[in-house]
Amino acid sequence: MTTTLVVAALCLLLLGAVIGVTAVRPARARQWLGGTIRGLMALLLLALAALAATVHTEPVAPQRCRATITLPDRRLAMYELAGDAFYVDAHVLKWHPLASLLGLRTVYELDRVAGRYNTVADERAKPHTAYALARSKPVDLFFIARRRLLGPLVDAEYGSATFVPATRPATFEVRVSTTGLLARPAPSRPAP
Repeated sequence: MTTTLVVAALCLLLLGAVIGVTAVRPARARQWLGGTIRGLMALLLLALAALAATVHTEPVAPQRCRATITLPDRRLAMYELAGDAFYVDAHVLKWHPLASLLGLRTVYELDRVAGRYNTVADERAKPHTAYALARSKPVDLFFIARRRLLGPLVDAEYGSATFVPATRPATFEVRVSTTGLLARPAPSRPAP
């Protein structure tokens, strides 16, 4: 992960936390509009700070690329993928708005990475590659949510995916936004 990216994420996280704290005073004074606007702004900044992964793709043959993925926990993964594009998907668990007011934030987990062909005919006929990104964990909130054991706390449990062309070398950031996953070109580093 680039230093600029880490610093930007930390700044957004800090700013979101500060604005979140300032939202408490208007809420206690029953100034609902001011508290709500500040609270929503804090949640937006915290969501923008959520970087899911940095990915570098490099073509190795026609309809084949190598993807090097750096995850937020500093895990590094490298896969050779078949297809015209790099594809990643995630599980997303969105809490009910009342649970969000209690401090629960949207939870996501990158699930898998795969190759994706541009045409349906290629998808049907050519080889597929897919690899797991998720790790097993002692408490799996997604498993619990699917069993309806969290009841009214869960607003929605769904999947989200994004894909980008893998026909030339590129580096991009996979982020979790309020609407799901998105991939953007990573900021270019200045030459040393």
